[in-house]
Amino acid sequence: MIRAEHVSYSYHGAAQTVRDLSFHIEKGEFTAILGENGAGKTTAVKLIDGLLLPTSGRMLVNGLDTPKTRVSERARQVGYLFQNPDRQICKNTVREEIAFGLRAVWGKGEEEKINARTDELLDLFSFRGDEEPFSLSRGQRQQVALASTLAVKPAVLLLDEPTTGLDYRECTRIMEFIRALNEDEGTTVVMVCHDMEIVLDYARRALVMAGGALIGDGPVKEIFRDPALMERASLLPPQIVQIASSLGGEFARADDAETLSSMVARAAERRTV
Repeated sequence: MIRAEHVSYSYHGAAQTVRDLSFHIEKGEFTAILGENGAGKTTAVKLIDGLLLPTSGRMLVNGLDTPKTRVSERARQVGYLFQNPDRQICKNTVREEIAFGLRAVWGKGEEEKINARTDELLDLFSFRGDEEPFSLSRGQRQQVALASTLAVKPAVLLLDEPTTGLDYRECTRIMEFIRALNEDEGTTVVMVCHDMEIVLDYARRALVMAGGALIGDGPVKEIFRDPALMERASLLPPQIVQIASSLGGEFARADDAETLSSMVARAAERRTV
């Protein structure tokens, strides 16, 4: 589905921001890209989307080489949700915002199809079509941006810090919707995220970056239980993983160590033995 082959990228001749990236993300995976600020995460996602083109190497999405693929074709394959929805929203009503991307990809001659899909998304997200996007809350604007991103039903969904600025309810609503897309519809999800709790709850695989290079790749639980790797990436694992590691022994090794209830039950069993 997504294949990076020794991909490097430099901004305007500066030092390489991303260097020699190689990875393969299968269809239907939910992958998080982790690393400190400046590690190259957003650049990597923009290379997948085709907003940036490799200075060397190849980036393939669904078999298509991004520099050789028309923008309209890439838009059918990949949806990109920006960190700040205000940089993505450009229309005066929610209906126009959702329909905008559809017209760009499907063409203005498909108005009946565009209106039907727009109505479907308005209903799905419980929006009023005549609402002005910038009169909505930050979380609601993020949902408008997500709805417009999903309008063409892309096979790949790229998320750049999708929960920034959201309260717990808004965060949960968006992430559960994305989980359903991944699990029920097979949408491939690639997420840049600084919230390790969100990563643990939703992603199944993690790519870890530092200094523009890929330094780790594996199941999320295994990545978080590798203290040397976490230190190299200047990251702290989720608190529940830290607690399990501090308890040591069977807690640190258990497959379900990320859940508080499982640790409490295991500790109670140990006391009764």
